[in-house]
Amino acid sequence: MDHGTHHPEAAHDHAVHPHGATWGTAAKATLHCLTGCAVGEILGMVIGTALLWGNAPTMVLAITLAFVFGYSFTLFAVIRAGVSPKAAVKVALAADTVSIAVMELVDNAVIALTPGAMDAHLSDGLFWSALLGGFAVAFVVTTPVNKWMIGRGKGHAVVHAHH
Repeated sequence: MDHGTHHPEAAHDHAVHPHGATWGTAAKATLHCLTGCAVGEILGMVIGTALLWGNAPTMVLAITLAFVFGYSFTLFAVIRAGVSPKAAVKVALAADTVSIAVMELVDNAVIALTPGAMDAHLSDGLFWSALLGGFAVAFVVTTPVNKWMIGRGKGHAVVHAHH
């Protein structure tokens, strides 16, 4: 991307700046990613826990659904902006893969390392506090990753090229 040329999206808060992305831009991109991840992760954890699945299959389901919902949020937004479905899939993969992967790695590490959280049930405060605490830590860790990527025209910067 040529940063020396004025683009209409340059006035947009998510624009790539010659000196890197702002923290606000990175936080918004991370929050967008976190929303999709949280929906999928919570759904997967609730389903696996309610069905009394073991820890490994529950985590696999939760992580899979986090990626599905994370990609879907971007995919539908890009398609609404007029991008073909095939191109939209490429944009979603480019925009969200690293962000979702970092978020899921951190979130699941927090849950796995919280004593008793893996065996907690839906009615336990520990279940929800570990899950939500994992999201908070993941947001803090993933925001600088997104800032770095957006500042280099990668990650969520790819989405904003289509707005």
